[in-house]
Amino acid sequence: MLKKMLLVIIISIIQITMISCKSTSQNTNNQTNINSNQKKSEGNTSLNKNIYDLSVKTMDGENKKLSDYKGKVLLIVNVASKCGYTPQYEGLEAIYEKYKDRGFEILAFPCNDFGDQEPGTNDEIRTFCESKYNVTFTLFDKVAVLGNGKDPLYERLVNNSEPSGDIGWNFEKFIIDKNGDIAGRYKSKIKPESEEITAVIETELAK
Repeated sequence: MLKKMLLVIIISIIQITMISCKSTSQNTNNQTNINSNQKKSEGNTSLNKNIYDLSVKTMDGENKKLSDYKGKVLLIVNVASKCGYTPQYEGLEAIYEKYKDRGFEILAFPCNDFGDQEPGTNDEIRTFCESKYNVTFTLFDKVAVLGNGKDPLYERLVNNSEPSGDIGWNFEKFIIDKNGDIAGRYKSKIKPESEEITAVIETELAK
């Protein structure tokens, strides 16, 4: 009889201990999930959408502070001379002519990361753009937008825009507002002169 009672007591203690451990484990997991969600939330609110602390290189090899464009609306685009989207130079020049007197600038960055479609030197690129498409907006030094050698500007743009992620192809576009913050991102297939882009440019210029 005594042995039975002892056995019952021992089983009860084991069950209570198991329940307690399970409860502690659940609480720990819940707390971990809460902390994880808090970190995600904090990460989202701490995105650095501003580009004014960065500099880029001109085609002549000089440093250009992006803060020099303070108060202007920018369209930043990675370009290439031998791409199916290359005719978008025409649309880019058209919107530049339309809005430049209102404080709009296009910053074009030649890039050879996609299909070796921009193999030329800076001088060759500039000659091509001016002779073929009468480009008058600013062309910058050739950059990498993918991999370990990714330009700091593009590191900032792709990680802090919506949607985030690497550049998909040539002629992907970013609109920057008058304060230097990313205001929009547009895939290559969206033409520069499309209403989707020009509506945002006009909205930002009006602010």
